[in-house]
Amino acid sequence: MATIFASSARRAAPKAVAGARSFSSTPAPQATLRELEQRIKCVQPAAPAPRKITKSMKMVAASRLARAQRSMNEAKQYGAANNAVFEQSEASKSETKVEKILYIVASSDRGLCGGIHSSVSKAARKDIEHGEGQGKEVRVVALGEKPKQQLARGEGAKDIELSFSQIGKSVPTFGDALAIADKIEQEKFDFDKVKVIYNKFVSVISYEASALEIYSPKALAASPAFAAYEVEGDELSADLGSFAMANAIYAGLVEGYAAEISARRNAMENASKNADEMSGKLQMQFNRMRQAAITNELVDIITGASAL
Repeated sequence: MATIFASSARRAAPKAVAGARSFSSTPAPQATLRELEQRIKCVQPAAPAPRKITKSMKMVAASRLARAQRSMNEAKQYGAANNAVFEQSEASKSETKVEKILYIVASSDRGLCGGIHSSVSKAARKDIEHGEGQGKEVRVVALGEKPKQQLARGEGAKDIELSFSQIGKSVPTFGDALAIADKIEQEKFDFDKVKVIYNKFVSVISYEASALEIYSPKALAASPAFAAYEVEGDELSADLGSFAMANAIYAGLVEGYAAEISARRNAMENASKNADEMSGKLQMQFNRMRQAAITNELVDIITGASAL
């Protein structure tokens, strides 16, 4: 099981420093033949970096994608179980008014995977500022350093109460999700509803930000269908609420991990293609500059011979 670290995340947003802009009429210097030759060596297929790095990362991501998809298909059953509990209990029809929402933004610590992290961060910020969280008391828990850094920008920094690191190194397990859910419960956040924002795996080339909703044990106990069971005490609703949170976190982490691996594979493939295109353009520019230099030297030689 991967080790997951939790930390409080109340950080002030960095202030932008305005600087004076300067304009110059001097044209930008052109690259010399030696500089172009060095650039070509960096992007050629036989170059040690970065072409080999992007190709290797693409192969590693492709090998991990099949395993991530298998884990995702298994984890979807956990998310389906949550939906069945809340649908059959009619928790959405509970008389408990939703005034406090806990947002769990699930992503990872790793980069080089396109806009996978900004997708969930933008979706969470949009829902908080213009969606269901508008005008309500909001708390945010960030799963991964990347969403924590993005949500810490601007006014959203004050809403981040808890963050977890060491996310995304391997396929998330239910034990990881259970440890995260236990830590959140230890903080004793007061909420009426939980929304887990994660990246939904659509296909190997696309993903979209989605949300899993979890109602509080109080709302679950007050739901019409749940009250029909005549359960004494609040232990059952509390246990169901805790288990539902762990299920939703697990489903969101695993599906987000599959989307991240797929996005990283596509990003490295695009980087390799861009390197090939750049290599061809630089080679053509190098040949033209070299031909122009040879032509100028021949002109100088012929002019000098004519003068003699």
